[in-house]
Amino acid sequence: MMQHVPQVLSKAAVADIRQQLDQHTAWIDGQHSAGPQAKKSKHNLQFDPQHLVYPALAEQIEQALRQHPLVQSATLAKHILRPMFNCYQQQGTYGNHVDSAVHYSAAHQQLIRTDVSMTLFLSEPEEYQGGELVIEDTYGAHEVKLDAGDVILYPATSLHRVEPVTAGRRIAAFTWAQSMIRDDWQRSMLFNLDMTIGQLRQQLGDNEQVLQLTAHYHNLLRQWGEL
Repeated sequence: MMQHVPQVLSKAAVADIRQQLDQHTAWIDGQHSAGPQAKKSKHNLQFDPQHLVYPALAEQIEQALRQHPLVQSATLAKHILRPMFNCYQQQGTYGNHVDSAVHYSAAHQQLIRTDVSMTLFLSEPEEYQGGELVIEDTYGAHEVKLDAGDVILYPATSLHRVEPVTAGRRIAAFTWAQSMIRDDWQRSMLFNLDMTIGQLRQQLGDNEQVLQLTAHYHNLLRQWGEL
């Protein structure tokens, strides 16, 4: 399931993060974090996670993701890895690839399975040319280029790429979540059910039918969830 989540960060928050990222020369070659296969097609920059300002910026992004109701519902996250920041410019690109299935989380001191990929855009679409995130699924290829502060969520199993940036700079934060629901289809069903329950509550209040649907949602979560 792909899900666009608008305004996870306010424009003011985006501007503050961009100011801090732009004023430090802490961008390093993105191939430092690439595996042997990815090194052949990964041509971007990443903000150095050893830089002094990185922890606070990453924490701000992580908290915004954790606290957003739509992100919570779509990911049912058990863990969210500490976000990182990348920059594409001067024909920077990342060819077709699938994200690694497992990452080590220093914060949790354990391995985290990557179920949901998340990209939070920090550049407005008019700031750069090209740079579309292209995600492939059974319905074809989907180009994503969102407003600054918006997030795209998609299955980490997806083949995806970033098209070359031919002008300007494309800056984004990216991370992964391990979901309580490993299966993407089950996660999608629960998300759709949760959205339907929310709409019915607004229209009808907590009547008997809405309460029954809510019970059904939580029983499915008990059946499918991994804690």
